[in-house]
Order: sequence, then C-alpha cells, then structure tokens
Amino acid sequence: MIRRRRYRFLGTVQGVGFRPFLYRLATEDGLVGWVQNRHDGVLAEVEGPEAAVNRFPGTVAAQLPPLARIAFWEGEDVNPCGEQGFRIVQSADGGEGTVHISPDAATCPDCLGELFAPRNRRYRYPFINCTNCGPRLTIINDIPYDRIHTSMASFPLCPDCAAEYENPADRRFHAEPNACPVCGPQVILLDAGGEILAHIDPIAEAVARLKEGQILAIKGLGGFHLAVDGTNNAAVRRLRTRKCREEKPLAIMVRDMEMVETISEINDIEKALLAAPERPIVLVHRREAADIACEVAPGSPNLGIMLPYTPLHHLLMKDQFTALVMTSANQTDEPICIENAEAVSRLAGVADGFLVHNRDILVRCDDSIAVVAGGIPQVLRRARGFVPRPLFLHRSFPPVLALGAHLKSTICIVKDNTAFLSPHIGDLETPQARDYFDGSVPLMERITESRPEFVACDLHPDFYSTRAARQRGGPVIPVQHHHAHIVSCMAEHGLSGKVIGLSMDGTGYGTDGQVWGGEFFVADERSFTRRGHFTYFPLPGGDKAIREPWRTAAGLLRQAYGKEWPAVATALALLPESCPADFLEGMMSGGVQNPRCSSLGRIFDGVAAILNIRRRVTFEGQAAIELEHLAAGRSGRILPYAVRKDAEPFLLDPAILVRAIVAGFLSGRDPRDLAADFHVTIVQALAEMAGLIREKTGTLDRVVLSGGCFQNRLLLEGCVTALKARLFNVFFHQLVPTNDGGISLGQAVCAGTIISDPQARE
Repeated sequence: MIRRRRYRFLGTVQGVGFRPFLYRLATEDGLVGWVQNRHDGVLAEVEGPEAAVNRFPGTVAAQLPPLARIAFWEGEDVNPCGEQGFRIVQSADGGEGTVHISPDAATCPDCLGELFAPRNRRYRYPFINCTNCGPRLTIINDIPYDRIHTSMASFPLCPDCAAEYENPADRRFHAEPNACPVCGPQVILLDAGGEILAHIDPIAEAVARLKEGQILAIKGLGGFHLAVDGTNNAAVRRLRTRKCREEKPLAIMVRDMEMVETISEINDIEKALLAAPERPIVLVHRREAADIACEVAPGSPNLGIMLPYTPLHHLLMKDQFTALVMTSANQTDEPICIENAEAVSRLAGVADGFLVHNRDILVRCDDSIAVVAGGIPQVLRRARGFVPRPLFLHRSFPPVLALGAHLKSTICIVKDNTAFLSPHIGDLETPQARDYFDGSVPLMERITESRPEFVACDLHPDFYSTRAARQRGGPVIPVQHHHAHIVSCMAEHGLSGKVIGLSMDGTGYGTDGQVWGGEFFVADERSFTRRGHFTYFPLPGGDKAIREPWRTAAGLLRQAYGKEWPAVATALALLPESCPADFLEGMMSGGVQNPRCSSLGRIFDGVAAILNIRRRVTFEGQAAIELEHLAAGRSGRILPYAVRKDAEPFLLDPAILVRAIVAGFLSGRDPRDLAADFHVTIVQALAEMAGLIREKTGTLDRVVLSGGCFQNRLLLEGCVTALKARLFNVFFHQLVPTNDGGISLGQAVCAGTIISDPQARE
C-alpha cells in the first residue's frame, strides 16, 4: 500500500545539514516527496510503501546529524501525489519563528582531515567548515539562518563552493559559512600598533613570535584571546602584569588528548567532555611534573584545559606547542574584544601583535567552562558551544524576559516550553559590560522572534539589571535572588510542586533588607518560605569584605566571642595595622557600613582568613577556592555546631564551629586538617537542616541544591552523599550554572508561573 505523510520537525533543524540528511534517508529507502525550511520548523512530505513511510520518523531520530536536535515532531496523512524523486524546495518565509539556531561547533573530523591533506583544495585553510561544524551563532545577524543574514554575506561563493552548497549529496549543502581560499575570509598579522605585517604566512610568523615569548591577540569564534606559550613562565608573568590579572588561573589550549593526559590526571568522563563538539574549558587535576608554567595557575592543583576548536587553532598548535595560554582578550570586568580595530585600541600595551581575519564576529561569546563533579558534567559558564541551544521546560509559559543578576550576568527569554539563555555577559561593573548587556536584549529577542511584555529581575533595587527592567516599561516582576537559584535548578530538572531548597552563595538581597546567602527554603516555582538560615553575623565594611576576607573573619569572631573578639584577633594576627580592633568594634556596634549577613560563601571566606590561607583576594571566590584545595584528599572530622530549632526559621549558628577552628589553629593543628573538618561539618549541618525541614513538613523528600557555593566539589559531592543517605532525592545543576549565571532562568520561570496563575498576582 502506498502512503504519504507530512512531518513537521521542530528544534535545531536548520543550518545543521538536516534537509540533506532527510533527502538521503528518503532516497535510500525509496521514498519520494520534498523537504522545506520554514519559520515553524522543517516540513517534509514522504510517499512510498507504508512500512517505509511508517519507519521514517524513527530512522530520523536514531541517525540525526551531529548538530541537529529535535524538540518535537508531528505527522499527518495526506493524499499520495505519485510524484517522481525527492527534492529540497526553496525556504518559505513568514509566520512566527520556532526554529532553534545551532551553537558554534568545533571542527569536525572530516574537515580536520581535509585541513591537513596536501592535495585538498582547502589544505591549511583556517576557515574550513561544513554542516557538521563551524560558526553559527557568532556570525548571525538575523533569522532565518541563511548566508545573507550572516557575516559571510560579504563573501560570494566561488563556482566550486557554490556547487557544494547546491548539492544535496554534499556535506556542505547549505553550509552557510562555506568558503575556500579563493572566495572566503583571510588571516593577516598586525604589529602592536595595528599595522599589517606583510609576511607570506601570517600563521607561521605568529607561531614564531609565540615561541619567542610574545603575547598575541588571536581572533577566534566569539572573540579574541590573548595567547602566550604556556610553558614560558616569564611570558605568562608578563601577560599577567599587562592584563592586571595577578593570580586568577588562566585557561590553556592543549594540542591533543595525548598531551592532556601527559599534563593532567583526567578520567574518561572529563575526556568526553573535553572532546565534545562544544569544546568547553574543563577543570582537571594537574600532574605534579606537568610541563606547564607555574604562573598559569599559581597555588591551584587544577588546570583549565580546552582542546583546539577552530581550524586556525589546529594550525597554530599542530606539532608546535605543549599548550598555549588562551585567555579572554579584555581588561578587568570588560567584555571580550570582537572587532579588529577594537582589539588594537583596547589591547594597546597588552598585545605585541594581532592575528586577525576579515570575517566579522557579530555575537560576542566567551569560552564555556565545565567540571565533572560526582561523575556528572556540570556547566559553570554557559557560552560558546552551548548557547543558544534552548532548555525544554515541563510546561508552557507566556513570553517573559529575565534580566538576571549583577554578577555573572545572563539574560533569559522563556517562550512556550523553551528557555533561551544568552551567552555569559559577566559582571555589570563597567560601562562596556553594561553596553554588552544592553545589546544582548535585542539579540535574544531576534533569536527568539519575540518581544516579551513581562520583565523579571532581581529584588535588589540598585542592580543595573533591575534599573534596566524598570526603564523598559511594562510589568516588572522582581524575584528574590535565592528563590531564583532554586527555581533555575527545578526548571532544569522539570520539577514542579514543593521542594526543600538549599541556596548557598556569596550575597543576595533578602526580603528583610539583609544580606542573604545561606538559605533553607520550602519553595515551588511561584513562592518560597524561608524555613531556616545561617545566623546573621556582622560584615564590617560591607562589600569591602568580598575583597578583604579578614573583615568577614572579624565579624565571625565577634559573633563567636562577643566582646573578647579583639584578643582572639590579636592571637591570630588577623587585622591590618590600618584597621585596629577598636575601630572595627565601633563600626560593628554602631551599624555603620556593617550589614548583617547569613552568607555561607562569606563564612568560607572568613574561615580561610582565620586559617591564614587568604586574607585579601585578587578575584572573586579566591579564598573559598583555596580553602577547598587545602582540604582536598583529607577525610576530616565533624566539629561542634549548633542548630537553634525552638522557633522558625531554624537557625544554623556557626559560632561554636568558628571557636573550634580557632582553638585548633592556635594549638598548632595542620590547617589542611582544619579545612577538611570545616567542609565535613558544613556538609553534616546542611543535611541536618534538610532533615529538620522534612520532619516539620512531613512529606517533602526532594532537595534542590543551587548557588555559587556548590561550585565547590567537596561541598557538592559531600551534600549529595549525605542527603541520599537520609533517603532524599537530590537535584543539582548540570546544564545551567549553579552560580549567578543561572539566575535569569529561575527569574523567567518564576515570573512565568506568576503570570499564568491569576491568584498568584493578587
């Protein structure tokens, strides 16, 4: 029996070789019909023997091209036409868009083989790509994703490339960035002042200069990197000095997996993550004998490693370097450079030269960062390779724009049952970062083909993102910071209904006007009840304590010892001469520049300062990170702590724990053991608090973990183990950052829930 069915496929199905893929499947199975790109997906009609038509969607799902993702498909019977052959018809415009743009993808094995094949016409061509790899988001100006809407529009195809582009049997069929040395972009090398260096081979000259220890700005997919030989300690130190990046670890690009295994202790899950098409930076443990400059990650046992992901990277690395430092080309708190002239201007005095090309980057996109914790990959910074791939939600929501937090900023648009997060924007501390933030809103609206009326933002009244929400006009829905954390993790896992939420981070604006950060909630997507928190302690100097953890330590000592705290601070040699104890006491007793804080992140900082691990930091989280590193590999023992459960909210009081740590340190105990003790004690305390909340509610057995503190692998893995031992179902982030980079997703889903429920708005 002859049957004909019409199928509609939604998801990432354009610009990823999906139509030629359907063409090949249909013709191989003797089916006739056609396939067409539309704003609402890909439409295909197939006709032939009933059995072949019936198995068609299953075959499609089982054999998808590498970059394709199907979110939804539907089919219906139509009348057979008796046509001959299968054809790809011209794209249809019009209507509301539901097509998902593919993220940028690393060079595929086929293209990599051609890149180094001397007889191939694209031999050593730095822009080789096909439908399975290459730039996507970063070159797009509008949708649908056609060449005329990308930065490749200014490079007309030569006859050979045009033939590939028009041939459904070729893997470059409608590969929009398709090009070759005859018709495509070219690489040039500039000196420090931006003048062209007329070398025959700019890549070979760049390699030579890097070997000499020079610092080069290299134009990549989503922006420029500052590159230097990763084995040259003096060169890396010079890069740090010029970039004003004193101690924060630098990412390195390692030429291949064999070299990765030589310099790091990497497991199979980390290898798979490192080699995935997204090519994130992966945090792995460094081998002691690794031939990597100590200045790459001073004081850290870990390395942030990525593999080459563009043809240009492969050409630079091929048989040349163990590793190149490849750090974002920017100054502190500024966005990454994307334009050639911009790079020459902003990186003056930093870069010794510029390896650039004439394909414009239209969308700024940093490298993504990931880690494996408890055997499960987690994305810590979601950008190149992952964005703008949507997350699929368990229900549909009205369109909502969420503007995220102030630090690690991202933007999210929820539309129907999909959530689209912007690339990582960063901290909104500089005019340049705020301009980037402002420009990201229309970008996300173009990608999603929507302009939401409702805007969600943080509860903090003075955040730049909050002010931007108010200035946009229309209804604004503020969402408490830590509630957004919990809802973001719920959304990722498709959870609804009440959960126990442990939201642990540095700082967030609470509903009582205080600084929150160690919160135990009973929450759903719409609201929360604060069932417990760490007891408030003073934070002398307010935001200064983030850069000067000795201030947090002083606040913890005052809470733990009362009026006797100055003597303890003296014994610890904690305070700088410029800030004596009586001055701090006046600040803390008088309430001037002295907010009250419940933050677990700040407690980590304070304990690191008490143990004299780090009393001043040069980057966010440094003290807590070094405390974690100190504890690694040690079992630890549970120290005393107190839970006050005579009234709600329950209070987790760290005062006794602080006194035990001080006593151990002053008695000469190894700080490494005390750091391990602190970690296991906090894990035990968090699990006990969750147990108390379950006893109080009677039924809740789902615990959601979110917040920047859970970037700490010891804390996360310890909590998961302890909570599962108490028979909780535990959920933590994998696809969305647990830090403030995930806040916008939680805001959008929370606001969408409120909008959808009229009672919730009353």
